Amino acid sequence: MARQYTVDDLRYLMQRLRNPESGCPWDLKQSFSSIAKHTLEEVYEVIDAIERDDLDHLGEELGDLLFQVIFYAELGAEQKVFDFDTLVQGLVEKLVRRHPHVFPLGTLESEIEPDSRMDNAAEEARIKKVWEEIKAEERAAKGESKTLDDIPLAIPALSRAQKLQKRAATKGFDWQCLNQVVEVVREELEELEAEIAVNDRAAIEDELGDLLFSCVNLARHLEVDPERALRQANGKFQRRFQAMEQLAQRAGNDFSELSTEKMEQLWVEVKLAE
Repeated sequence: MARQYTVDDLRYLMQRLRNPESGCPWDLKQSFSSIAKHTLEEVYEVIDAIERDDLDHLGEELGDLLFQVIFYAELGAEQKVFDFDTLVQGLVEKLVRRHPHVFPLGTLESEIEPDSRMDNAAEEARIKKVWEEIKAEERAAKGESKTLDDIPLAIPALSRAQKLQKRAATKGFDWQCLNQVVEVVREELEELEAEIAVNDRAAIEDELGDLLFSCVNLARHLEVDPERALRQANGKFQRRFQAMEQLAQRAGNDFSELSTEKMEQLWVEVKLAE
């Protein structure tokens, strides 16, 4: 029977890889900054497996992502700034603190009485309000006094736009109904069209950014994840384009030499086939 490895084994493996005398040359050369790009790739591979409903590979991808955390923890331990245990300690403390509706006494062992909960809608609204209040207190404790201080610059722009809008909305800065958001999108499109007409490149980029930001706002009010929606649109376009190429190839044609009208005809054919 194969040995069942644990997190402790994984931590020991990482220590061996980073051993200056007998470790792996590649792992020894790495730093926080050098492995950051690999972490991002692993996150995207996890998301890709989820969106393809590829549960057979999801566990493997999550393991790869866990290894990234173990790697960072070892680097932190070597520099004596943090280690895996302090990461776990801080994470559990934070999650207990942010879930007083589950841990009312602020400890992992405390429990809330089941019959003390409100109805689902009221409970959810209360939990959300408390969550935001606790996060605001945490930001203040870190010296981040401004509402938008801790939203990372490095995350994808669509996701960051959504986070900026959601955080601003907690302060009451938000549209009151969906129709208002739709109208803003129309206005931004008109402003973009006006700049296109005069061919002001800087203004075009600026207005296009405003339009995209407004579309994210629309997605938020529709309770749609814009990043996910765009990934789905990317996949749909890829699938349809490849189907067009296949149809052209079957007819003995070079797709790139087809007329615009013929390409449009193939596009419609592929859409109808779906």
